[in-house]
Amino acid sequence: MKTISIKQSEIEKNWWIADAEGKTLGRFASKIAQILRGKHKVNFTPHMDMGDCVVVINADKVQLTGSKETDKTYFRHTGYPGGGKETSVAEMRRKHPERIVENAIKGMLPHNRLGRSILSHLRVYAGTDHPHAAQQPQTLEL
Repeated sequence: MKTISIKQSEIEKNWWIADAEGKTLGRFASKIAQILRGKHKVNFTPHMDMGDCVVVINADKVQLTGSKETDKTYFRHTGYPGGGKETSVAEMRRKHPERIVENAIKGMLPHNRLGRSILSHLRVYAGTDHPHAAQQPQTLEL
């Protein structure tokens, strides 16, 4: 039996809309990462960007379990000596609530060129409004 490899022209990309309100962050992010990667498709090819586009709404209402709301921190470095910065989840939720979901999903994708191109198919919004109605996204039940 011959292994069939899919071509870039044969890939179909669908649009999905997912509501993060009341969902646990890790479980929600893993489902979105699988859809972005394309693992839910029958003809999944690991080395190709064949996943769908996902719009996440209500990112500011995502839930965290335990005491992560106060204890969890996000680390970034400015590039200068001694330039390490830490941000708590509470502060991130106040300033940039969509980045909580984006960082969780980004960590579940491959850490290479493929992962960066897959991440470009993710759109996260803090509220319910989004400018992607023209793409007619289907509702994603998680």
